[in-house]
Amino acid sequence: MASPAWLRLPRLETLFTRTLLLGWVLAQVAGATGTPVRAYNLTWKSTNFKTILEWEPKPVNYVYTVQISAGTGDWKGKCFYTTDTECDLTDEIVQDVQQTYSARVLSLLPRDLDTTGSARDPVLQNAPKFIPYLETKLGQPTIQSFEQVGTKLNVTVQDARTLVRRNNTFLSLRDVFGKDLSYILYYWKAESTGKKTAKTDTNEFLIDVDKGTDYCFSVQAVIPYRTTNQKSPESLIECTSQEKSVFKEMFFIVGAVVFVVIIIIIILSLSLYKCRKARGGQNGKEHSPLNVA
Repeated sequence: MASPAWLRLPRLETLFTRTLLLGWVLAQVAGATGTPVRAYNLTWKSTNFKTILEWEPKPVNYVYTVQISAGTGDWKGKCFYTTDTECDLTDEIVQDVQQTYSARVLSLLPRDLDTTGSARDPVLQNAPKFIPYLETKLGQPTIQSFEQVGTKLNVTVQDARTLVRRNNTFLSLRDVFGKDLSYILYYWKAESTGKKTAKTDTNEFLIDVDKGTDYCFSVQAVIPYRTTNQKSPESLIECTSQEKSVFKEMFFIVGAVVFVVIIIIIILSLSLYKCRKARGGQNGKEHSPLNVA
């Protein structure tokens, strides 16, 4: 009895696995025979303009060199004759973060393995175009300070530092993006899960809250007009503590009262001392003998 046709068809998963296995075997064979393999899966990894180009596969008996161009057509070599599968291109892209960059990975034999005595054309693979200003990810922001006084909550955000420099000084995200950078504040009552949001184009939030109620909150950097990598991860959560605030206020009040009392005691003591001294001098004059002419 003949088997059904569907039993004789290999599963898609099996075909996919075999294809991957075959590609890996071919790469190993090519590497073993000293033939460079074309790089693949070229990917830009960039956060706060720290930018690394990654790719596959791990080379065997050949090496890689990376080239980058800032749109002028002139290629600059980086990470020469490396066996790594990544290359840090930060120093190049921070020179102009609004430029469009091209990069490519060259697969070639190292000089000591090229026994033919003649130069060989490298196998190269182009990376996708990359515009740092539009594509670098925003790093996690930090809450610099916060204070809840009565019905007002003030939160200050600290900008992350980047590797972009101006006058030998590293710039912050705000320095680079200016008004393009906004922050979102997520806040909620400490005993609740319902979140509210507030937005600012600066680094300061001042929002209305319920007096005597503790609040928790986090912040997130955002560039609204972006289509990808629009938002950063949220910051660590911070919470206010009204009990501590009340204790602090009472501490200052008690301290002020004690200080005033001490001053009053000192003033009274000085006054009493002067009065007694004055009386003592007066009594001494009254009891002194009269001078006889």
